[in-house]
Amino acid sequence: MTSAPASSPRCALVTGASAGIGAATVRALRAQGWDVVAVARREGRLMALAEETGCAWVAGDVSNDEDVAAIAASAQANGVDTLINIAGGARGNQHIAEAHTDDWEWMFRSNVMGTMKLTRALLPQLRSAQGGGTVLNLTSTAALVSYEGGGGYNAAKSAQRAMTQALRLEEAEHNVRVIEILPGLVKSDEFALRRLGSQEAADAVYAGVEEPLSSEDVADVVRYAVSLPHHVNLDEIVLRPVAQAANHKLLRKQ
Repeated sequence: MTSAPASSPRCALVTGASAGIGAATVRALRAQGWDVVAVARREGRLMALAEETGCAWVAGDVSNDEDVAAIAASAQANGVDTLINIAGGARGNQHIAEAHTDDWEWMFRSNVMGTMKLTRALLPQLRSAQGGGTVLNLTSTAALVSYEGGGGYNAAKSAQRAMTQALRLEEAEHNVRVIEILPGLVKSDEFALRRLGSQEAADAVYAGVEEPLSSEDVADVVRYAVSLPHHVNLDEIVLRPVAQAANHKLLRKQ
């Protein structure tokens, strides 16, 4: 998948950049010549990514107000015109009758409140970006179809999706395009492990699935979407592995 490079240097701020899709997105953008500010909580991971790719970085939690202020200051100093909200995730797979309040609160804080806080902080800069600003939110096919044991993640990603749709309506008049990427099954280095708490349970998610999406697959779609000419807005992109025809239909080899 290719796209024409931007006519002038572009700068993206990528959250969730310490691993998985976030780190892969930083690599993909840097390979195309973008300037990038990588954001995550784990400073050591960011330092290693910066040494590898030459990106700038700032450590912080996008749901923390003080950290958001520091991230916004770095965005301004680096001339960011594109915000890519990848930070988030899932915790737990309990049915609602056994739901863990802490898990639900974390999912809403990281997926919804973190996206809102950082977007709100950067919008004045994105509105004034030469040629127009861009916000890309990574949600999930979990926002489209609910499933047993996914209530908290379904709810958080559905809320993030609804917020993204409202943002697109609100910011069109400010020449800010708003893109949503909705991946299906992605085999990343941490997602399932963090959600389920054990490597055995995480491995079972992908067992028998031929070629689930990789972090690099998703990152390439992100890179493509934000690199198109600014008047082209890919409102929403759903991507899945061929083995996952729908959320409820996942082919596994015996």
